[in-house]
Amino acid sequence: MAVAAQPLPSHHEQGGILNWITTVDHKKIGILYLYTTFFFFLVGGTEALIVRTQLAWSNLKIVSPDMYNQIFTMHGTTMIFLVVVPIFAGFGNYFLPLMIGARDMAFPKLNMLSYWLAFFGGVTLNLSFFLGGAPNAGWTSYAPLSTTAYSSGTGIDFWILGLLMIGTSSTIGAINFVVTTLTMRCPGMKLTEAPMFVWSMLITSVMVLFSTPMITVALIVLLLDRNFGTQYFSVPGGGDPLLWQNLFWFYSHPAVYIMVLPAMGIVSEVLPVFSRKPLFGHAFIAWSSVFIAVLGFAVWAHHMFQVGSPLSVDTFFAAASMVIAVPTGIKIFNWIGTLWGGAIRLTSAMLFALGFIAMFVIGGLSGVMLAVVPINWQVHDTYFVVAHLHYVLFGGSVFGFFAGFYYWYPKVVGRKMNETLGKAHFWIQVIGFNLTFFGMHIVGLLGMPRRIYTYASGQGWDTYNFLSTIGAFIVALGVLLFVINWFMSMKSGEKVGDDAWGGATLEWATSSPPPPHNFDKIPTVHGLNPLWEGDSHLKE
Repeated sequence: MAVAAQPLPSHHEQGGILNWITTVDHKKIGILYLYTTFFFFLVGGTEALIVRTQLAWSNLKIVSPDMYNQIFTMHGTTMIFLVVVPIFAGFGNYFLPLMIGARDMAFPKLNMLSYWLAFFGGVTLNLSFFLGGAPNAGWTSYAPLSTTAYSSGTGIDFWILGLLMIGTSSTIGAINFVVTTLTMRCPGMKLTEAPMFVWSMLITSVMVLFSTPMITVALIVLLLDRNFGTQYFSVPGGGDPLLWQNLFWFYSHPAVYIMVLPAMGIVSEVLPVFSRKPLFGHAFIAWSSVFIAVLGFAVWAHHMFQVGSPLSVDTFFAAASMVIAVPTGIKIFNWIGTLWGGAIRLTSAMLFALGFIAMFVIGGLSGVMLAVVPINWQVHDTYFVVAHLHYVLFGGSVFGFFAGFYYWYPKVVGRKMNETLGKAHFWIQVIGFNLTFFGMHIVGLLGMPRRIYTYASGQGWDTYNFLSTIGAFIVALGVLLFVINWFMSMKSGEKVGDDAWGGATLEWATSSPPPPHNFDKIPTVHGLNPLWEGDSHLKE
């Protein structure tokens, strides 16, 4: 049923700004998510460059201590809550209905509401810079830092309100993804045979529904403590700051997998196409996502080994933190099985997918180290943990969404991105990323604490920090190349037909870009790779 390639829609066909503001088309909402979250990616990246410039050498004073804390807090908050979590909602909105042969999401108007809540949540967070100061207690906003005179301005209140809007957006979006996936698959598509990106979004959405209420409760209670005289987190008032840590990490550790599973789904779509082989162990990869989701709720207290929990509690969370590496290992070995013996094409998308695997393995290994309680005690709150976090979330999630950008760009735009620039972007980003973050393992072992404004000379930290700062600017250069490539390719990129890469899933069975109704006729499929398995009705 493949539709002949169509020219890019004109401005009239796409509609003016009012059409975009009021749209309920899942594809336009997906595009809005992607543009918005990438804008915040640039904002958060700029904040990171300021942080790295301040720490480039000992005893620098590039910004004031309080401004540094505001920028540091907003960098972490922006990258996690305004970029990595919602950017995969953008990919999911655009591609999930196409991949299951549906005309739209199950609840189009709720879909629109979800986007605008995320948008205004981001605006609220960043308005704090101009209305009394941004939040300054770190992206985790531990009590009592977030409740005492240290944070007596309005920054933390903006932080709370912004995150409540973003959390509501995530919850609404998750409901939409779950209902769409379970009820709107095209005839013949069993749930067990759904594309792996669809599986990853389904599992991620279930995790969102179970975890987001925890941080919602924590944020509301923090708002009450700060503005209405309650004492939930105040020891003198009979409260307990550890309550915040438990609620926060019960959300935030599953959130790591909420941020990584969709990237794993993208990798699972890219590798088979550019290996010219079906995904090895489809069922194993799918069910490993389920086990990751279940175990993801059993590891949150490994962030709290220092609080004095009983040995039995620490032992349980240490063991769970090691066991969760097993389903991740299953994915990695199955990805290697997909590559083995394949006709590999090293496109930009493929390079970023392979980069994801390599960088995520490094982050996973340091994560297993942090699961060992004595090691965790030694390196907790040092730059070793910063290195681990970034290898998981930048080396994982960010490499994953760049793979998705290069892979699906032709479907959205009707043209390919420039491969020469794309490959240059990859190699610049790999070099810059490792230069930025690998040395942080070492400087952390040398005792450099995280969240510090400056440091004295003579501690052996200067060289590593200087190299990290150079690496951060190299990463920024790679991102600049990507932005140039993105916009340049819209006008001058190579035009493509329906199936730019010879893909196997249903999004490649319609035009590029797809029509408003997605498919002229809802397809009927058989098997895991309908475009590779000779279904005649998909080739008419």
